[in-house]
This record gives sequence, C-alpha cells and structure tokens, in this order.
Amino acid sequence: MMEESLIECVPNFSEGRRPEVVEAIVSAMRVEGVRLLDWSLDADHNRSVVTIAGPPAAVVESAVRGAGRAAELIDLTAQEGVHPRIGAADVIPFVPVRGVGLEQCVLLARQAGMEIWKRWQVPVYFYEAAAARPDRVMLEDVRRGQFEGLRGAVLKEPARRPDVGGPGLHPTAGASAVGARRFLIAFNLYLDTADVAVARAVAREIRQSGGGLASVKAIGVTAHGQAQVSMNLTDFARTPVGAAFAAVQEKAQRQGAKPVRAELIGLIPEAALERNSEWMRLMDGFQEGEKVLERRLEKPLAWPNGSAPGAV
Repeated sequence: MMEESLIECVPNFSEGRRPEVVEAIVSAMRVEGVRLLDWSLDADHNRSVVTIAGPPAAVVESAVRGAGRAAELIDLTAQEGVHPRIGAADVIPFVPVRGVGLEQCVLLARQAGMEIWKRWQVPVYFYEAAAARPDRVMLEDVRRGQFEGLRGAVLKEPARRPDVGGPGLHPTAGASAVGARRFLIAFNLYLDTADVAVARAVAREIRQSGGGLASVKAIGVTAHGQAQVSMNLTDFARTPVGAAFAAVQEKAQRQGAKPVRAELIGLIPEAALERNSEWMRLMDGFQEGEKVLERRLEKPLAWPNGSAPGAV
C-alpha cells in the first residue's frame, strides 16, 4: 500500500497572551484528515505557533480557515510583543514531509494565499521558495517596518505592495506572509542575564546576514525576565542545533554570560536530535513523544473545542 502524500504547515499567529483566542483559532483549523501535532503560546513574544500535517488539500484548507479566524479575533492596532509581525496570521509556511516536493509546496502556498485574500480580504506576500520576487525571498525583508510601518509604506511605495490583494493592508489583521520551505527548527536560548543588549550582540554575530552561521536567523529579546537569543535554523544539515548552541555559548562568554536554558518552539525531526548534547540537557522536561516530528505524527493531539471569544 502506497503511503499518503504528507505536508506540514506551521502557522504563526500574533497572539500569545489570551489562550482562549488561540484555542478558538486552532479549533477552527480542524479539517478531516489533518493532524494537530503541536501548539504553543509565548506571552513575551505575544505569539503562538501551531503545527499541523496531513494531505496537501486538507492542510491548505486548515491553514486558510485559521487565517480567517485569526483575522476575526486579533486586532494588530492593539497588539504588541517582542516578535516582529505584519499580520494576525503572520506567517504560514508549507513544508514537504513525504511524497511531495518543495515545488508542489510552492503551488500550495500560492493557492492558500489566493484563498486567504478571496475569503477574508487579508492581503498576502509570498516568501522563501514561494516568493514571486527576489526581494521577498527573505521573510525579514517582507516584514521590514512591521505592521505599523508597512501599512503606511504600501500606500506610498508600489514596491512594498502585497503580491495578492491590497494595495492597503487589512485595517486590523494586516497581511499574511505565505511561503514554502524546508523544515525549520525554532530554537531559543536563555542567558543568565537580564541585559537584552547581550542577547542582541550575540544574535548579530551568529546570524548568517551578519556573517555568522549558514542558515541561521537570530534576534535578541527579553523573555520571562531574561535575555534570550531567539533563532530559526533553516537548514539543520548545514548548521546543526549543536553548532548554533556552541556559537551562542562562545559569543555570550565574551560578554560575561552563558546559556542556562534551551527551548524548542514547535517540533524537531529525529535526524536533528543530539541526545547527549549540552543543549538537550538544558531543555526543561523534553519529551520525545511530544516534540519529535516522527513520534507526533504517530500520536497527534486531540483538537480543542474552542469557543467564540470576542475580538481584542
């Protein structure tokens, strides 16, 4: 028997302080055949990350529904947090898992973007492999100025206008960046200092755009009262988690600090685990059945029955 084609989608929503709102969004994403693998909230980042997987058409429908519910429940004019964002459903990446190539995920991203505009009047930018223009491959370029800056820029600068919809942003839900990419590991390291300048200095040195590690994006923020180096590892074969950890450790040491806690946002593939590594020892309560992609595919989460809270 041939195994079904499987893709993953990891929508990031600009809400991490109201669990009832995030639960309502996740609940709206329930579609036959789609597995709920993970969802988490972060109050400091004011962001939630949801991981789903399933057959391509069903996953696209699930993501589009989530974007619509987020547009109803999240008002960016009243939202703030340390994480950059341009939309209520800020980023929606499609990731090939089995029996599907990256090229097919590009087509799915384009399809999802068209539906988000058609159904919810939220304009869309395409990024990474799905980018329609070379200056929109990098998500940070798309998000330059964030919601507050972008909503003015799109009216003055044709080059900043969305790929689908617009030209103006949705007044409260902004715009969504929809893309296709390989597996990404979201990895945070907390330092033993509250001085965010230390985390920012470390992030500048280690990220690829600053001449640091290949396939590493990093920012320094304050989270839970500590300085945090927040990283996205876009190709763990080029830069494994252990290499990113070692770089942060080395750069932080020069600033008189060290990593004291590690955190994964979302899931990690089996191939990226380094079981006896120092970074894994710094993970609080890490459970492979909950955080490893292959294990979670076998035993997905139950879908929540979110009620219908009001908007902000």
